Amino acid sequence: MSADTVLPGGALRLSETLTVSRVGYGALQLAGPMAYGPPRDRDEALAVLRAVADAGITHLDTSDYYGPHLVNGLIREALHPYRDGLRIATKVGARRTPDRGWPAALSRSELVRAVHDNLEHLGLETLDLVNLRMTDTLAARDVVEPFSVLAELREQGLIRDLGVSNVSAEQVRAARRIAPVVAVQNHYNIAHRQDDALVDWCAEQGIAFVPFWPLGGFRPLQAQALEQVATELGATPRQIALAWLLHRSPTILLIPGTSRRPHLTQNIAAGALDLPARALRTLDAIADADASFQ
Repeated sequence: MSADTVLPGGALRLSETLTVSRVGYGALQLAGPMAYGPPRDRDEALAVLRAVADAGITHLDTSDYYGPHLVNGLIREALHPYRDGLRIATKVGARRTPDRGWPAALSRSELVRAVHDNLEHLGLETLDLVNLRMTDTLAARDVVEPFSVLAELREQGLIRDLGVSNVSAEQVRAARRIAPVVAVQNHYNIAHRQDDALVDWCAEQGIAFVPFWPLGGFRPLQAQALEQVATELGATPRQIALAWLLHRSPTILLIPGTSRRPHLTQNIAAGALDLPARALRTLDAIADADASFQ
C-alpha cells in the first residue's frame, strides 16, 4: 500500500508501526448467535472478509474468543497471507463457556495462552494490537497485574502495541504507567455519552478511542431524531450514527460489524458522509433526555 493511499474515513496513526483506516471492521458478527458457534453462512463470511480487504480497510478487529477460535480461523482462511498495511487488532481477558457466557480470563496463564492462541489461529508471529478487556471492575488497581503481563509479552516481541477495553479513565491512566496505550475500546455512541470526557482526553493524548455498540441504548425519542436526520440526508440511521462518531473526535476509530456484503458497503459509505451544522445540532442533542427535536 502506497503512502498516498486514501483509506476509508481517512487514516489515524497510533504508533510508529500502526496506522489504520478510521473506518474499520469488527468481526464479531461472523460467528453464530452471541458470537458463539459457526457462522450462519460460511461462504458469505469469507466473502465479507475479502470485501473488507478489497475496500481498503486496514483495521480489522477480532478476538480468539469469538466462536471461540472460529472467527480467527475464518480471517486466516480468507486473508492469509495478509496484505501489506492490513492491521489486525485482537482482545484478550475473557473466555467462552458452553452456555455462551463471557467470564473474565485475566490470570497470567490465561493471558499468555490467549496471546499464543491468537497468534496460532491468525497465522502470525506478532500481533499488531492487543486490547486487554476488563470485566466487572473499574478500579485502577485491577488493571495493573493483567496489563503488566501483556507488557511483558510486548517486550518479548509477541505484541507490537497495546490497548484497553471496557475500562474507566483511571484504568487507562494506570495502564499507561506500565506501558504505552494506543487505543481505548469502550461502549460509546450518540445516546450513550458517559465517556465524553475520556473521548476528549484520548484525543488530547493522541490515543485512539474505538466505540462499540454504535446504535445501542437508544430511547424512542432519540431513535426518532436519528431517523429524522437520516431521512433528511438520504442515509440510514446507522450511517448517520457512524458519521457522527467520526465527527465527534479526530481519534475515534470505527469497527462496525456485519455478516453481509451490502451492509458492509453501507458502513464504509458512512465514512464519506458530510454532516451539516443543523444535523450536528440535532445529533448532539440526542443524549439530552429532555431535548426537543422539532
